[in-house]
Amino acid sequence: MDLDYSAAELAFRDSVRGWLREHLPDELRRKVERYQPLSKEELMRWHRTLATKGWIAPAWPVEWGGTEWSPVERYIFEEECGYAAAPPLIPFGLAMCAPVLLKFGTDAQKRRFLPRIYRGDDFWCQGYSEPGSGSDLASLRTAAVRQDDHYVVTGQKTWTTLAHIADWIFCLVRTDTTRDRRQEGISFLLIDMKSPGITVRPLVLMDGGHEVNDVFFDDVQVPAENLVFEEGKGWTVAKYLLGHERMNTGRIGASKRELEKLKELAAREVRGGRPLLDDARFRDRVSRVEIELMALEITNLRFLDRLRGGRAPGAEVSMLKIKGTEIQQALTELMMQAVGPFAQAVRGGDGADGFEALDAAYAAHYCNYRKTSIYAGSNEIQRNIIAKRVLGL
Repeated sequence: MDLDYSAAELAFRDSVRGWLREHLPDELRRKVERYQPLSKEELMRWHRTLATKGWIAPAWPVEWGGTEWSPVERYIFEEECGYAAAPPLIPFGLAMCAPVLLKFGTDAQKRRFLPRIYRGDDFWCQGYSEPGSGSDLASLRTAAVRQDDHYVVTGQKTWTTLAHIADWIFCLVRTDTTRDRRQEGISFLLIDMKSPGITVRPLVLMDGGHEVNDVFFDDVQVPAENLVFEEGKGWTVAKYLLGHERMNTGRIGASKRELEKLKELAAREVRGGRPLLDDARFRDRVSRVEIELMALEITNLRFLDRLRGGRAPGAEVSMLKIKGTEIQQALTELMMQAVGPFAQAVRGGDGADGFEALDAAYAAHYCNYRKTSIYAGSNEIQRNIIAKRVLGL
């Protein structure tokens, strides 16, 4: 097993770093570093910058705009973007819907949707969770009834991230209620968010942010040509999609950047007192997180070495999701402790006593990151997957 980068891979990493230094706008980088919300226009500005470079969809086939990078190079690119504080690439179109279309879509669906996703013409969201159907997704009840050349969709999705700015939504819907197994009779539909009968209601989070929404479907007509794969086979599509989603939840580059910021916060003196990093118990907690992050990176490299050899990772990829999100949450907790009472929801401040207005952003960041252990399949569910499919329990 080779856990080191080759000379060519190191050269690739250096070229990515240099390009990011030159082309990542300072105002976008600062907003990411300060946990400030980015508008749709700002997110798509960075998307289109990468699309112009030809780097927006490295994992896609070349004929649709892919780069032919190896799995290791794709990993290096993602982690360098995280370390550089580049704006996130919203995954719903690029890394979730597009792989589904490439695997299961018709030629017409690929020609219609993939170029628009690549260019950033369409902004996508995901319609999976429902009231009472989150981790137990197979219990979903949003119904789609076939009528001639279209489906009529009725029901509700919840916790739908960025639905308020989305142009399209891919949805799991129930098209057959007669099947014995709940996973059967579910279909995968692509729905235009401008369709009559769709209502988006904001869900304001405890940090005051508007990121997620309720989405209501009231007799929404969806062309039958927007069905992906076969009717009743949506669960197969969903499992494939979730596999792509969980490979991208480690965020090692971003966590490295935040670890450096945490050390900087904890090393500063406040009002003549000792830096928090001088406290042995706090320093021990920081060291433990750093060691876990190093171990996670090594585990990622093990998976990459398998991919080098043409072996796709199996259910054990859930380890990346569990540990990566636990580290992300631990970093936000330590940042809150480092900032102390200055981590308030009220933004502002004049920088007195070495504190900046940035300090006030940590409370919102902490609250927002409670979600990481839930999305892409809760960590409890991931542990069950490992127990059954890896350990054979």
